[in-house]
Amino acid sequence: MKAVLALSDGRIFKGRSFGASGEATGEVVFNTAMTGYQEVLTDPSYKGQMVTMTYTQIGNTGINGEDIESKQLYLSGFIVKEYHDCHSNWRATMSLDAYLKENGIVGIQGLDTRALTRHLRDNGAQNGIISTVDFDPESLVKKARAIPSMAGLDLASGVSTDKPYHWTQGLWDLEGGYPEVDAKNLKYKVVAYDFGIKYNILRCLVDAGCDVTVVPATFPAEEALAMNPDGIFLSNGPGDPEPLVKVQEEIRKFIGKKPIFGICLGHQLLGLALGGKTIKLKFGNHGSNLPVMDMETRKVEITAQNHGFAVDLESLGDVACLGHENLNDQTVEGIRHCTLPIYSVQHHPEASPGPHDSHYLFARFVELMEKNR
Repeated sequence: MKAVLALSDGRIFKGRSFGASGEATGEVVFNTAMTGYQEVLTDPSYKGQMVTMTYTQIGNTGINGEDIESKQLYLSGFIVKEYHDCHSNWRATMSLDAYLKENGIVGIQGLDTRALTRHLRDNGAQNGIISTVDFDPESLVKKARAIPSMAGLDLASGVSTDKPYHWTQGLWDLEGGYPEVDAKNLKYKVVAYDFGIKYNILRCLVDAGCDVTVVPATFPAEEALAMNPDGIFLSNGPGDPEPLVKVQEEIRKFIGKKPIFGICLGHQLLGLALGGKTIKLKFGNHGSNLPVMDMETRKVEITAQNHGFAVDLESLGDVACLGHENLNDQTVEGIRHCTLPIYSVQHHPEASPGPHDSHYLFARFVELMEKNR
């Protein structure tokens, strides 16, 4: 079936549809990962966005029931060069096309994703629309221009859990899948704030010895402190961190009382809670092959990233220092509080299927909790 992608600046790309039929709207971004499209599809941080995969063949490993990162698909649309319906993987239970149809996600294939990616790099991420029912360029561009900007949008509240829950599932094992870990064997109590948390973050915390209670984005700090946790974790999530004023206020109540570790949106919210500012990047960083330097060890690690905003280091003054730096665009990839056991990173140390270079950050969180018990 014919499909069209229209960008808000008037650029039109023609292709063929796969997945669900109809129309999908959102901010169009590109992801440079060669593997792991199922992680991309189920990452809540992609809510409100349509993802372009720069790797050309997508769908050849199908879909399985173990590699999901959340309870549903949150992205708006999926854009690929070549979709392969004939999947080949021993873990696969269905095709990508069937998966998108089942979840109501519109996809487009057969367009020049290299041209689209270069256009987004030159002109910035922008709103767009995929349609299998309307092929009039003028009409589609008008619809794309009517979509709200990602800047200023609170999307985290819409993907957070409604009520607290306990998590004890560990990391995947080839023979046994995901193990259930006895809470008695978990030494450190952690309250994890859910702004769109990925399952593998929770599994990494458990694997590091953490007994994790997940709470909603607006959970009162007083109630979290009443649980007497050893540490506070701030998760990834979608949208602009600045509108989450109430969340920032709650985070401030933990500063100086508990060790804090933040990832992605949690990192940005921590920066704001410490008095800093955030900026919207031109096209963001999305992929699993981005180099980052740990400024403490001077080691370079290859990381997975998914973000459109970044912390402005200068706005933090002498409260926090640079913990990690993106070696591609020199943006802030992590901050460390100058005196307190508080740190955060923009990238994803839990990345599944990888890379795993940054996995040590969970052990660093445990070390901080041990020193400050």
